[in-house]
Amino acid sequence: FSNFCSFQPAVSVGNVGQLAIDLVISTLDMTKVGYFYTDCLVPMVGNNPYATSEENSKELSINAEVYLLPSKKLVVLQIRSPFIKNKYRPFCDTLLSWVKSCNCARVVVLSSSHAYQRDDEQLLGTPLRYLLTPDLEKAVGGHIQELNWKEMEKVAAYPGVNDTEKVLHIPGGGITKLLFNESCSKGIQMAVLLKFCSEGDNIPDAFALVTYLNDWLQLIKSEVNTSSQWKAPSSWRLLFGSGLPPALF
Repeated sequence: FSNFCSFQPAVSVGNVGQLAIDLVISTLDMTKVGYFYTDCLVPMVGNNPYATSEENSKELSINAEVYLLPSKKLVVLQIRSPFIKNKYRPFCDTLLSWVKSCNCARVVVLSSSHAYQRDDEQLLGTPLRYLLTPDLEKAVGGHIQELNWKEMEKVAAYPGVNDTEKVLHIPGGGITKLLFNESCSKGIQMAVLLKFCSEGDNIPDAFALVTYLNDWLQLIKSEVNTSSQWKAPSSWRLLFGSGLPPALF
């Protein structure tokens, strides 16, 4: 995966990052090339979430798998289960070691954060935010500025006591902050794209986040960048229930 761009989700509020990764894999028809073996995630097994026929629906999927699209130099890690308690840091270390050993050019983490814990400044404008490590800022900072994106604001470390000391705070973001801080210290080119949201039917949040990603990286080229371009996988059919019977209306 030398010089490939690597995508992965954070297991965060509403599973928005994971749903967005589902859309990327399904729409780009990416090929599964392996597994990411780790004891940091809850074990799980299930049917192929991207099945397109009865034959490939019988393929098994586990908690962390790797998908590839050589034509776009893109490798994607999908995570499907939560972390085991106290295993955040070992997973982060393993993941970043893998990224460095593969010589990936850059990493994009798709994440989310609790909407109800925003401060006053974060309530303004779009619910989408980004973060860039210093090494990636040097490479793409100018382009990001042209997109008029909003960087994730730092918040007061001690609200109401000392409002001058600011810290990065991503409530509900899972390993997002840890991954970002470690990447900053290790010189890894990483971007974090996230959306403020609440738990519930988070499919619209996933579409919004992946469209935000496409604004930057142009995974799907179109004159109008909209959520309708993205193909939902077959596993989403009953994701939030089958809906109410028409006879009730």
